[in-house]
Amino acid sequence: MPKVEVVVDSRLPPATVREALLNFGPSRPDIWPGIHAPLYEVYEVGDTYADIKEGNKVPGGVIWAKEHYDWANHDTVTWTVRESNFCAPGSYVSARITPNGSNGSRIHVTWNRTPTSLVGRVAAFMVVATRGAPVASSLRMGLKRLEANGVG
Repeated sequence: MPKVEVVVDSRLPPATVREALLNFGPSRPDIWPGIHAPLYEVYEVGDTYADIKEGNKVPGGVIWAKEHYDWANHDTVTWTVRESNFCAPGSYVSARITPNGSNGSRIHVTWNRTPTSLVGRVAAFMVVATRGAPVASSLRMGLKRLEANGVG
């Protein structure tokens, strides 16, 4: 599995970042740039888990994954692929959210995806070759949207 780790700091407190990652309401695609609203579906949300479908438009089509979100560990949110058209089941992303010492958050993201299609291989190559730049950029954009809306 190609694996990349990135760290992103935010002015938002850890509770706000965690809440945004776990927002499975209709506004989720408005927060996170990697989610195309027509591909977003919520199947089930429990106390420490959710099963959802997320996807995005890419040149030549769409990519999607049915993910199992788990946040039983309070400072970490992990989403694991159950089914996808671009990466293997068991592939995952996790975000460990901790205080950064200045009333904000440090988000340590582990991106660990095994591609199963040409689009998936290209995406994985880009993520690995840039040391996670697209992952960090998408996270930063979502956090900036929250800050701009006065969240946190």
